[in-house]
Amino acid sequence: MPTPAYAALSADTTLTPFQVSRREPGPHDVDIDIHFCGVCHSDLHTARNEWGGTTYPVVPGHEIIGRVIRTGPSVTRHRPGDLVGVGCFTDTCRNCPNCLAGEESYCEGGISWTYNSTERGRPERTYGGYSTRIVADEHYVLRIPGNLSPDRAAPLLCAGITTWSPLRHAKVGPGMRVAILGLGGLGHMGVKFAAALGAEVTVVSHSPQKEADARNLGAHHFLLSSDEAAMKAHKNRFDYILNTVSAAHDYNRYLQLLRLHGNMTLVGIPPEAIPVRANLLVGQRRSLSGSLIGGIRETQEMLDYCGANGIACDVETIPVDHINQAYERMLRSDVRYRFVIDLASLK
Repeated sequence: MPTPAYAALSADTTLTPFQVSRREPGPHDVDIDIHFCGVCHSDLHTARNEWGGTTYPVVPGHEIIGRVIRTGPSVTRHRPGDLVGVGCFTDTCRNCPNCLAGEESYCEGGISWTYNSTERGRPERTYGGYSTRIVADEHYVLRIPGNLSPDRAAPLLCAGITTWSPLRHAKVGPGMRVAILGLGGLGHMGVKFAAALGAEVTVVSHSPQKEADARNLGAHHFLLSSDEAAMKAHKNRFDYILNTVSAAHDYNRYLQLLRLHGNMTLVGIPPEAIPVRANLLVGQRRSLSGSLIGGIRETQEMLDYCGANGIACDVETIPVDHINQAYERMLRSDVRYRFVIDLASLK
């Protein structure tokens, strides 16, 4: 099916109108009319081949919200007209221990990512949500609560689950002191979730102008990372740190903020390896961990929680032809806190 899209044709060109071909729905497939697609920093990295491995043309976008147009004859989870979402992947092996445990994001048999990947068992390339429709297996299509604004729900499919999953894994809740390091697309959702789960939340940031936003989002405290006296006063304070920073920074500086048995989880991926001082871990039995999005069951749990508690992303909605300007603004951190593309102008 010919489908209008926006694509990067090379690493050094801007995104431009393009056309991709979507397959006809199979027995278990859902054909989705895309209404909104969030803009993730991963989109920019991939479009510009900053991580390597990009195959051109590439159509980014893995925070997809739309309505079901039609379904294959064996589909039971979704019906035409349903508001649904597609996140970072569209298929996995389904047979490895991690898939069977509902942890598909850690599939050992190979993941079909929503873009810059291949269809599982097929040679076709995958193209993402900067387009007007997508076809995906029903198992990887998520239900969107009807009380959530579709544009504000879109980034939940990456930024939302990326922060929800580690917070739940760490059993964040009442009585815990939690720090969110960085207040951007990921960090602002980390604050909302940690506060909603009942933790005492502190935002740690190098930008003093973000204090008002941090408190409005639900943080109880704000720690300016460039304030040496304040950093020293917060040593051994936190039970848990969610580190959302993707730029190069010193992990050791923040590990010292953890108390006995404390854990810092990385969800941001800096471009270079960062050395860690072992004594900062062994001295207080601290741990340093990482987390990558979440499985389908956990993502649906997160979406249902957001619907029940009125939680969504703070977004700026743009037409698709503003995507190149949005990328440049992302590099300047000039967005509060996530761009979302309205695909109506592409139809």
